[in-house]
Amino acid sequence: MQKTSISTFLSGIRDNSEARGSVGQFLQEKIGTGADLSIVSAYFTIYAFAALREQLLGADGLRFLFGEPRFIQSLDPEKTEKKAFRIEDDGLALSMERLQQRAEARECAAWMRQENVQIRSVRKTNFLHGKLYHIAQSGSTDAILGSSNFTVRGLG
Repeated sequence: MQKTSISTFLSGIRDNSEARGSVGQFLQEKIGTGADLSIVSAYFTIYAFAALREQLLGADGLRFLFGEPRFIQSLDPEKTEKKAFRIEDDGLALSMERLQQRAEARECAAWMRQENVQIRSVRKTNFLHGKLYHIAQSGSTDAILGSSNFTVRGLG
């Protein structure tokens, strides 16, 4: 039996690296105008919305199921970023991401209010762990299943 290198096989595996690509790249490539999306994720952030804004606004519909919203109570305060600025040699540097947060939150909220966007939450503690992105458009479907939440880090 001839031994074949793994790198010679084409794979649909995404691991949020440069070599195999990210979930965010997959979604940007696959979500076209008129797509119907179904997403399951334990988390939802406005920054993930902002990263995929163009694609999400062009979709015909979205069904989103996310985990229990009370997860915020269990965040470790030592591991959450609280600073809106950095101290550098030549003064303070403001985080542009933080400055854009209010505008992005308003745009995301307006998008969520659209009739074609359905967002639901599981009301059972620690129940939703699966992550799924399903795209249906023009008679074909694409999907990605794994451990990438709808967050900037999850999208890669």
